Amino acid sequence: MSLAVIGMIAGMALGFAGYFGGFGAFLLVAALGVVGLVVGRVIEGDLEFGDFFRPRDDRRR
Repeated sequence: MSLAVIGMIAGMALGFAGYFGGFGAFLLVAALGVVGLVVGRVIEGDLEFGDFFRPRDDRRR
């Protein structure tokens, strides 16, 4: 599945949530989408949880 199709599906899901559930539902769907993206990247091995807690520069002070 191409990234354009995935983006279209995500946009449609956000649109339906916003239309039928209001702005709160829109934000909930967007936040859960971000969580799903992060979990998917961790499972694929593209991202590690340590990347969120490690300082940008690896220098020791």
